[in-house]
Amino acid sequence: MAERVPTDPEGRSRELPRSGSESFASQDSNEFGRGISFLDAIYGFAATLLIANVDAPPAAAWESMDALAASSVPAQALGFALSFTVIAVFWRVNVRLTRRLRGLDAVTTFINMVGAGLVILIAYTTQGISDPSTADLALPTAFYAANIAAVALCQTAMFQVARARGLERTPSSSRDNLLDAAGALVTPVVFLVSIPIALTWGASAGKWTWAAAIVLGPLVGVLVARAGRRVKV
Repeated sequence: MAERVPTDPEGRSRELPRSGSESFASQDSNEFGRGISFLDAIYGFAATLLIANVDAPPAAAWESMDALAASSVPAQALGFALSFTVIAVFWRVNVRLTRRLRGLDAVTTFINMVGAGLVILIAYTTQGISDPSTADLALPTAFYAANIAAVALCQTAMFQVARARGLERTPSSSRDNLLDAAGALVTPVVFLVSIPIALTWGASAGKWTWAAAIVLGPLVGVLVARAGRRVKV
């Protein structure tokens, strides 16, 4: 039997799984804590793997700053910093989304694991955009963009599936959820758009497209917040 919870802001009751269900782990259960700790460890491990993409420069590169700048270190360090920041942001998003849930079931746990696997893949695709021998090629840039978009879409899908299955701690209205989803889609849309740009006009054009997320993300966030306030008023 499922518990009826009449807290839907649109006046609908939702079927919620019981805490004791074998496929459901509530936030106050050991299973939930172990699952989240495992995901946290994966994100941390993925960020640590990035250092493998930074090769030690030859001894001659340490003779002067000009020699060091001409080596592969700056490009590889930039790739490390970019992907470390991306993974950290994804981890924060995952924390924020799971806090909004009363627990995880088998389906949402599976989607979380798929997302975690894609996060680990970032360490591999980072090699393509940071290695001087491949950084100027369009295909590695496209693969990296697809990787980032896939992680972002996976996280959004996890929350939307959880919401549809009645796992929200405080159920949101359809309008509020639509506004949140619009903000979450900025990153994957920007990176997906960069793929044909990179394949058509080159890696540099594709990478510069990513900068749009820095502008559009906060802008859409402000617009979403304003729209939400207008509805409440």
